[in-house]
Amino acid sequence: MANTQTNTEPKKPKAPKAAKPAASDAPKVKKPRVASDYKARLRVEFEDKIRAELTKQFGYKNVMQVPMITKVVLNMGIGEGVADRKKVDQAAADLSQIAGQKAVITMSRKSIANYKLRDGQAIGCKVTLRKTRMYDFIDRLVNISLPRIRDFRGLNPKSFDGRGNYSIGIKEYTIFPEIDFDKVVDTWGMDITVCTSARNDEEARALLAAFNFPFRQ
Repeated sequence: MANTQTNTEPKKPKAPKAAKPAASDAPKVKKPRVASDYKARLRVEFEDKIRAELTKQFGYKNVMQVPMITKVVLNMGIGEGVADRKKVDQAAADLSQIAGQKAVITMSRKSIANYKLRDGQAIGCKVTLRKTRMYDFIDRLVNISLPRIRDFRGLNPKSFDGRGNYSIGIKEYTIFPEIDFDKVVDTWGMDITVCTSARNDEEARALLAAFNFPFRQ
């Protein structure tokens, strides 16, 4: 008969596993709370007063028919950026201060030899504001910035596009209090477009007039 060998060596005991810390023992990190109850002053005024006035003026049957401001677009074209990219970066930094939101640098889409412009070259910057930042910007624009324009006689009431959107052209962006005039080297203009949900220019004009836009008489 064949001899059978058996392994008589004792098995080594396994090392005990480290106990996992209980969920209650782990340190709890408190997340900072964001003030979600803050509402812009103009938004409160729109919900409490302006909406009811427009409903009475135009005879809306549904609250959803009342026009409202949807967004505000700020745009700056920097022609000197073709030769000096630093000027575009400086304009974007200033626009970010004005809007309270980071500006996006816009690029050219085609090459134009007469202007020494190449495709994909930085030529300006823009910002799109919505909700709370949009209402705060409109509040500062109407009550602080526009009155600082030299020989200001009111906004052109005909600068609507037929679809409820209104455009404002500003020659010098230094009218905004966020810009330190002593540190400004170059001054550029700015285009401000206020987009609304109005169906025509009449409703859009009444909406912006309710927000105290100083239209020329």
